[in-house]
Amino acid sequence: MNRNLIHKFYLNEKHIVLDVNSGSVHLVDKLVYDLLDFYGDIGLEDITVKLKEEYNEDDIRVAISEIEFLVDNGMMFSDDEDMSNLKYNDGNIVKAMCLHVAHDCNLKCEYCFASQGNFKGERSMMSLETGKKSLLYLAKNSGNRRNLEVDFFGGEPLMNFQTVMDLVEYGRGIENEYNKNFRFTITTNGVLLDDDKIDYINENMDNVVLSLDGRKDVNDAMRLTVSGDGSYDVILPKIKKMVEKRGDKDYYVRGTFTSKNLDFSKDALNFYKEGFKKISIEPVVAPEEMDYAIREEHLDTILKEYEDFSKDYIKLTHEDNDFMFFHFMIDLNQGPCAVKRAVGCGAGSEYLAVTPEGELYPCHQFVGEKEFLLGTLDTGIENEELRDRFKIANVYNKGECRNCWARFYCSGGCHANAHYAHDDIMKPYDIGCEMEKKRIECALSVLANQED
Repeated sequence: MNRNLIHKFYLNEKHIVLDVNSGSVHLVDKLVYDLLDFYGDIGLEDITVKLKEEYNEDDIRVAISEIEFLVDNGMMFSDDEDMSNLKYNDGNIVKAMCLHVAHDCNLKCEYCFASQGNFKGERSMMSLETGKKSLLYLAKNSGNRRNLEVDFFGGEPLMNFQTVMDLVEYGRGIENEYNKNFRFTITTNGVLLDDDKIDYINENMDNVVLSLDGRKDVNDAMRLTVSGDGSYDVILPKIKKMVEKRGDKDYYVRGTFTSKNLDFSKDALNFYKEGFKKISIEPVVAPEEMDYAIREEHLDTILKEYEDFSKDYIKLTHEDNDFMFFHFMIDLNQGPCAVKRAVGCGAGSEYLAVTPEGELYPCHQFVGEKEFLLGTLDTGIENEELRDRFKIANVYNKGECRNCWARFYCSGGCHANAHYAHDDIMKPYDIGCEMEKKRIECALSVLANQED
């Protein structure tokens, strides 16, 4: 029996078995868990010999019949669909855009992938004209798709907030003409938030991402103001006010952990203590030579940290089911279709980033890397070979992904992380893969405990 067709693990007092290809997840007893090591390879008599010290033959026989039922119904050891010739986005539909309305920032975060906001270029602001062209490009190139995602990004987008407001008004003005619905999001460090901006964002943005790194000492070691001071005391009261006034609308407080705060669960718990219920803490991706970079030597500590935090998270969510940690959230009922599970975020094809000058890149993390310039708003996609390369960057074409049990959850991982780690979008970021696999295990064990 091909053991790569399932993945089994024990975490948070649950024995869990994942059928890789069907996506079925089974909460099993220890007998079934142990039996799966031998099922399909040896007969009942040999299995009984191997397990006789712990289980009796009648129980083993029942357990085998349960496994056979799952196998017969395509929920265990199921075969993969033949999607080697996967056709993805043949119509070149664009469904989401990241508008870089400001290539400038009022913080100078040490780990910033955007070079403190200018993306390795000149500091600049997106004009209203370029922004309008972006929304019009999205409306005209989105086919029959009605709901379109637009993220106002930077640098720091609040530095060009009048343009943001004008673009929201323009977008609402063209929705009926093109039969579209724009879902606007803004990602901000919060420094420039005031009552008027808070009220406008809460009224007009479907989601808001607020950047902070958790504990004050952790944040202030990395996220500095232009004067070199820590930013925590400036930002915290402003984003707390925003979240308090936001009601039940979506938001995330998003942190970054580095090698300097591998105990990042304490930052997550600090977010909760400050009243934030929807949080995310992402691992930094940086060259190994940077002292804050996450390296292979840190992996054991990080994986244990995820496991330890999952235990705390289970307790917290039993008491407060509004608390959500992004990486421990998993939906087994309404997940993406088979194609989306294989291709992921759609960067470079369904998702594009637009610079203040109107250049088109595969996503915000590639902006400024001229080899990844796809075209402009005026010319459209010119580098079709590059777009096609992103379209085939799926789990069936990535050697490391083809037999990985987690492939349909991570969809092959982040293209940008792969590029910066290996100079190849087809070769996943190894350290990121290990962290993602542990987060999936934690998420499934959390869900199993919540269902109880």
